[in-house]
Amino acid sequence: VQLQASGGGLVQAGGSLRLSCVASEHTVVPYDMAWFRQAPGKEREFVAAIRFEGRTIGYADTVKGRFTISRDSGKNTVYLQMNRLNADDTAVYYCAADRLRRSWPLQVKYLDVWGQGTQVTVSS
Repeated sequence: VQLQASGGGLVQAGGSLRLSCVASEHTVVPYDMAWFRQAPGKEREFVAAIRFEGRTIGYADTVKGRFTISRDSGKNTVYLQMNRLNADDTAVYYCAADRLRRSWPLQVKYLDVWGQGTQVTVSS
């Protein structure tokens, strides 16, 4: 399976973007999915995650209340709605999957498929 992330771009502070992550294959039981980001010179950090059933969700404290993760399993797609963006949100955003749904809270070591990343730039 491959993951294709899209939806990044340049936005002014306070604006919104919606990222999408499409899986190349349909599965009967969806994967646990997550979004991470990496800013220049910084380590990759967790942003949000959603379990296969679409109801169990977690967020990093830095995005809680501003970002919303969701999924449309019929379209093999996970979304990240990002509102009230600020300069600290500038990063390359990656989606990732734990195809075996091994753990919650989600653990990075179980993420066995990663997308290619989409750039989000927030101008102040």
